[in-house]
Amino acid sequence: MTTTEATAPEAPDPEQEFRRLGEQLLRTAKSSRVRAAVQALVEERTILAVPAVRHALVLDSDAGEVAHFEGLSGLQYGLGLDEGQRSFLHLVLSMVGIGITTLASVQDLDDRRLQIMLRAILRLAGNDDIAVGRRLPPAPATGPR
Repeated sequence: MTTTEATAPEAPDPEQEFRRLGEQLLRTAKSSRVRAAVQALVEERTILAVPAVRHALVLDSDAGEVAHFEGLSGLQYGLGLDEGQRSFLHLVLSMVGIGITTLASVQDLDDRRLQIMLRAILRLAGNDDIAVGRRLPPAPATGPR
């Protein structure tokens, strides 16, 4: 007589699960604004990796998991995010029309998040012709010489 051991199912690979969630949220985005915002969160990665953010953002629907940004609207300061993550999230929420965040808050972003946000703004504008990541020429001197 042989005994069969009951094996616990393998835990899903966190990387694969993150990729699957990102693809699902992009697939179920109902507008270009939501799609650009979701893509920014997927690229930024650290915010969407926070369980409290996923719990507030992701809703189950007949179509599967969808991004519900309104769920984040009053919770930004209770999600356990650091200052850089919060600044980025405020800009993402402004892309979908939630909150009042000035564009000047991009100065609070590090280089990596700034590039992601610039690409998100281009997606939002429907522009795929401008590349992000090139060095800008120095600003011209102003005033009398």
